[in-house]
Amino acid sequence: MKRIWLNLSIARRSLAHFKTRTALAVLGVFLGTFSLVVVSNLSSTMAKKTQVEIAALGENLVIVQSGTVHRFSIRLSLISQANNLTLEDAWAIHHQTRFVEDVSPSGSKTFGVRFGSVALSATLIAGVTPNYPQIRNFRVKHGSFFTEADDAAIRKVAVLGHKVAEKLFGSRDPIGESVLIRSIPCRVIGVMEEKGADISGFDQDNQIFVPLNTYLKRFVNQTFLSTVYVRVSDERAIPGAIKEIEALLRKRHRISPGEDDDFTVIDMKDVLSLKSQATDMIRLLGRISATVSFAIGGIGILSIMILMVNERRLEIGIRRAVGSRKRDIVWQFLMESSFISLSGGLVGIVCGFLFSTILFRILRFPFQVSWFGLVFAFVASVAVGVMAGIYPSRRAVAVQPVDVIRSA
Repeated sequence: MKRIWLNLSIARRSLAHFKTRTALAVLGVFLGTFSLVVVSNLSSTMAKKTQVEIAALGENLVIVQSGTVHRFSIRLSLISQANNLTLEDAWAIHHQTRFVEDVSPSGSKTFGVRFGSVALSATLIAGVTPNYPQIRNFRVKHGSFFTEADDAAIRKVAVLGHKVAEKLFGSRDPIGESVLIRSIPCRVIGVMEEKGADISGFDQDNQIFVPLNTYLKRFVNQTFLSTVYVRVSDERAIPGAIKEIEALLRKRHRISPGEDDDFTVIDMKDVLSLKSQATDMIRLLGRISATVSFAIGGIGILSIMILMVNERRLEIGIRRAVGSRKRDIVWQFLMESSFISLSGGLVGIVCGFLFSTILFRILRFPFQVSWFGLVFAFVASVAVGVMAGIYPSRRAVAVQPVDVIRSA
């Protein structure tokens, strides 16, 4: 133990003579461990966020959209709109395909909304069926959702999104109040839970839900839909369900072979896979930057250790002359190089962890610690120090006491 403390004391004094070079070498290792920890935590957090988004979309969800939809990055962009997706299409999907468990047809359009002196100029009004909360995993927080009887009787009832309720009523209880939607009074029967943005970036809390028949006959006076949400019985059956839905709709819409579809069937997990690809790219770039930083740190440690060997030849020769073993000299220089890298590594791990915590708190991401990243960053920093100290320690061992005395 005394020998270890002696070696550490010698290492501290030796490194103190080369403050600038030591600091640069430590900085290289610090940047490597810092970037590795941050990227590892970011990757784990994005994976967790993707899982949360999958659960928020709905279980085994497939979306049938009227018109042609093109994907840009992780967003969905509607290019053309068709007006021939109907309620009959939705019921046919439900009853004439093997893998579909339930469907929720839907239509939507923006209207002005007013309560008292508070007016919202453009709020999305979504006409949906009573089973929408079950299919989309989107629950009512206060009050209740409308029923089959409400939909069949074309009742003017509404369920408010979380933000709409806050904008119109503030802290006041909206249940039982009437809001004007396109000058049509609708009684508020419920408020949805806070949901946030969906995969397309749309704020799901900034909308109002009304019964589908009420929407079609009182608000837009039309028979066609914009969307059909489809819940498939099993995740493994989704590809087969998509093929059956496409074949069924092409037949019902009389689309000839070779003609483009007037609808789009979207598997949301395919869209979410784009996020996974983006996360993989972030992880790859982070590891590349960490590798470069570790390499720079290793080169810095190597250069400063070689410089130390050259300037401490007399010390090495004297230690060898008085009986120091070769392994003592090797241990001394490996300890010095490891001390440099370990210092940068520990500071990088702590700073990377703190930075990740602050960043994800600001972005409101679900924080997920990558313990693998922390352990790997620590091991990498130690490995860099050991590898960078091997060559200088071999040069130190090669120093002969007789040659040192002659040159002195």
